[in-house]
Amino acid sequence: MKTQKISEAVVRRLPIYLRFLNELAMKNISTVSSQDLGQKLDLNPAQIRKDLAYFGEFGKKGIGYDIAYLIEKIRQILKLDRHIQVALVGAGNLGRALCNYNTYLRNDMKIVAVFDAMPSKAGGSINNLIVQPMYDMKKVLSELGVRIGIITVPANEAQNVANQFVDCGIEAILNFAPVIIKVPSEVRVHYADFTTELQSLAYYLD
Repeated sequence: MKTQKISEAVVRRLPIYLRFLNELAMKNISTVSSQDLGQKLDLNPAQIRKDLAYFGEFGKKGIGYDIAYLIEKIRQILKLDRHIQVALVGAGNLGRALCNYNTYLRNDMKIVAVFDAMPSKAGGSINNLIVQPMYDMKKVLSELGVRIGIITVPANEAQNVANQFVDCGIEAILNFAPVIIKVPSEVRVHYADFTTELQSLAYYLD
């Protein structure tokens, strides 16, 4: 793999490629060209070739990409060739929906623990996961080896949850709360804000 810095845009496109390749594999299709990928994903084929070339030479001229091999390599690049444990804080409607989505995820990345600060929610069950109190989080995350945290709490509680995640050794956070959180530089944060996405879509309306 090349040692140059890979842009976030490239990394974010890799799961898109992986999802489509998995769909092709399920149809017993064995090879695909960058032209076909570009057409189906509405992306420039040259961009796809450039993205993949950052990590190695996976295609063959005149043949294209071996789908099974490329799936394996992208999974390795994204570190999905190992089990990644995820914890979620906030057992409200959104948190429950995400936990229920566990059913559709591969075994290599799943929500394995869910927490909530409300005593009334502790002990409840969401898709075979028991909602646990916040004071047990450090112990549980350490035992399970959790590395990624999801925040689905109100905005005014998000920073406190982020602080606790950092204290527990969490390395990456997906934040659904509509607020910017502050974490050490070594902790990666991605944001999933429905409101800002909808507002940006509104700009394109006639």
